[in-house]
Amino acid sequence: MSDNTTPSRPAALGAEGRKTAADKKTAPDESTTPTEGTTPAEGTAPDRSAPPDRSAAPDKSAPPDKSTAPGKSTAPGKKTASARPDRGIAPGKKTTPGTSTTPAKGTVPAKKTTPDKSTAAAKNAAAGRKTAPGDRPMTGKPTTPARSTAPGKTTAPTRSATPGKTTAPNKSATPGKKTVAAKSAAPGKTTAAAKSTAPGQKTVPGTSATPGKKTAPGNKPMTGKTTAPGKKTVPGSKPMTGKPTAPTKKTAPTKKAAAGKKTAAGKGAEAPARRPRRGPRFSVARGWFPPLGTKGRIALILSLLTGLVSHGYHLFRYPLYLTDEGIYMQRAWSVVRETSLSPYTYDYDHAPLGWITLAGWAFPLPKQFEAFGNAINTGRFLMLLVHIASVYLLFEIARRLSGSVLAATVTSFLFNVSPLAVYFQRQVLLDNLMIFWLLLSLFMLLRREVTIRSVFGGGMALGIALITKENAIFFVPSFVYLLYRRVKGSASSRFTSTLWPFAAATPIGAYVTYALLKNELLPSGFDFDLNNPPADHVSLLYTLWWQLNRNQGTLFSHTGLLQTSWLVRDKFLLIAGVCAMVICLWIGLRDRKRNLGFLVAGTLALGYAFYLVRGSVVLDFYVTPLIPMLALNLGMVTDRLLKGTFANRFIRGAHSVTRVAVPSFAAFLLLASPASGYLVHTNTEGHTQIADQYQSKINLTGMQHAQIAWVRKHVPPNSRIIMDDDLWGELHDIRPFYPYAHSHWNASSDPDVRDKLFKKRWQNVDYIIMSNKMRRSMMLNNSDGRENWILQALRNSTRVWSVTEGNIRLEIYRVQ
Repeated sequence: MSDNTTPSRPAALGAEGRKTAADKKTAPDESTTPTEGTTPAEGTAPDRSAPPDRSAAPDKSAPPDKSTAPGKSTAPGKKTASARPDRGIAPGKKTTPGTSTTPAKGTVPAKKTTPDKSTAAAKNAAAGRKTAPGDRPMTGKPTTPARSTAPGKTTAPTRSATPGKTTAPNKSATPGKKTVAAKSAAPGKTTAAAKSTAPGQKTVPGTSATPGKKTAPGNKPMTGKTTAPGKKTVPGSKPMTGKPTAPTKKTAPTKKAAAGKKTAAGKGAEAPARRPRRGPRFSVARGWFPPLGTKGRIALILSLLTGLVSHGYHLFRYPLYLTDEGIYMQRAWSVVRETSLSPYTYDYDHAPLGWITLAGWAFPLPKQFEAFGNAINTGRFLMLLVHIASVYLLFEIARRLSGSVLAATVTSFLFNVSPLAVYFQRQVLLDNLMIFWLLLSLFMLLRREVTIRSVFGGGMALGIALITKENAIFFVPSFVYLLYRRVKGSASSRFTSTLWPFAAATPIGAYVTYALLKNELLPSGFDFDLNNPPADHVSLLYTLWWQLNRNQGTLFSHTGLLQTSWLVRDKFLLIAGVCAMVICLWIGLRDRKRNLGFLVAGTLALGYAFYLVRGSVVLDFYVTPLIPMLALNLGMVTDRLLKGTFANRFIRGAHSVTRVAVPSFAAFLLLASPASGYLVHTNTEGHTQIADQYQSKINLTGMQHAQIAWVRKHVPPNSRIIMDDDLWGELHDIRPFYPYAHSHWNASSDPDVRDKLFKKRWQNVDYIIMSNKMRRSMMLNNSDGRENWILQALRNSTRVWSVTEGNIRLEIYRVQ
């Protein structure tokens, strides 16, 4: 045996399956490795430096050990004083424990080599391979680990032998046969993969392979069966007999122990990097939303462009200027011109933030209220910008509640092209501003992370929506539940659940404080008698009580708005949207944890639908906030139905094409069908034509411009005029001014106008300008007889101008 040895794995059984004599003796702590100048021999000399093991019976098959004196042994890791210089070993050099100082029989003396100073963790220098730590051949008797091989100790690298030389065979190996230096393993079972150590690094104690024998401290006992010769083993160096070894080649980390069997990572070996377990792809409660992606960005851009075209085209011509548009622009005019909330007595019929927003929009414009022709046109342009912003918010909300770009696209499409939406969302209404703030609040609650900023911003947006229009309160329960689910279980849940209502109450508190400072919060004497309104001053709480107790009748009657106004404009959105709302509620209630988005969408639509059907006074534009909620439910249900269809193997191959083709075909039917009224419709004469909202020949607002032109030409500016509110801005903000032109509502209810200017006498009226539906409004407002004197003036007047288009008729009367 050459003395330039490094640790190697235990030698396997020979080809004949017999153990040699040397294999039954106490094994050295270190096995041989390829050395320079060695050749295969018939057998190897026994280890003369190892102490005899007295605990086991003497091995009769082994020749007597003559290398050492009886009872003498070299201490592990100590210098051997009595060791004589031998071939290939310089005198006086240190010998490692278990290294024989006498060369094996039949070996050629090695060239100059340095004694092996490494332990079981040294690198095989000749082969350039890493050995498994602690691999030691056992002979059935426990050995005491040498000092240099204690766990945690560093080892010194050995000098490498010249590559390309043949190595001496391991003990008990048949000459000329390949031996496998590996841990013994039970047949068919996986062996533990050991980590090879680099020179100078710490080693780990190896494992014993002898059956039934004690193992070195800290090592696991093995099954005692050796691997078949020639089979691949776990990582480690494999000395080959009669073949040169590659100097720098490393063994693969995972070799098979037996044919067709895989090895498992054992103790001390690094387990292969596992692929991280994929978490839930989508969760509304935890803020796990799929990324928008390229397709999502394209869909979002198309949705924004669709909204710009559908609501921007024909904006200043259709529909006709309505009463409420004139009221809100008149109050915005008062904020800018008179720094007051209304040119008349403000009776808290609506919270003021809506027209304050309109005033803030018009104030910096070059011509302010006439920047786009007149006050209502200026307000309508703001409604277009608000709608575009609402489309973006609704798209993102639908995508985050459903986790699908398709659901967001369908939602935005219906929100953009529904005739019901186009008709009301073009108008200057507080409801459109309220929708924007509601969607912004919902968007803030659906951020990926619930932060203080998002919670505070969401609460503030909801508070602004409430003081823009009070019916936003019917959406609050859904918002509260969503916030609860988002912050549930978080460390800041208590703080955020308190911060959100505080932020929402801040704008409301400012509104209440304004009424309190003006002494208009409570009615006089705390009297809430609806038959006797407070005479000395108006009251915020009294007005709210009066609005809550108004009763108009059922919405589902044949004369109700559902039959006469809403279904006429868009049957599909209302009917299909209500069905989708029911489906969303059913899906959400079945699994509130996984289907939180469906539950939120369903409750948003249900809460506001309850407000409309509760039996109080409902105007036709009150349906506006319900439109985006029904569109949201339809988008989510459409996506869910299409996903369910794709589970069928028959059409699984057409998955991506069908998901786009089916909604596109449905959209085409909606746009092309005259029954839907989306793009074309059937007019009163039975002809199919482009819908009114896109009909370039229809110019409804042009009729009102002609009406104002006649007044300016034929009516003196100091005339006392009764009119509707839609013309108020043009007669008070454009020269010549008409300071005595007032709406029939203010002329019959405001004490300053009714008692001081007209004195409730029809003779004091000079002209009556009748706008669309004004006559019907006067009849509805005259339940207590307050407009009797105006109706009497109409009966004593002569019509001097009129124009009719379809069912719209505009007139001017001169009172005799």
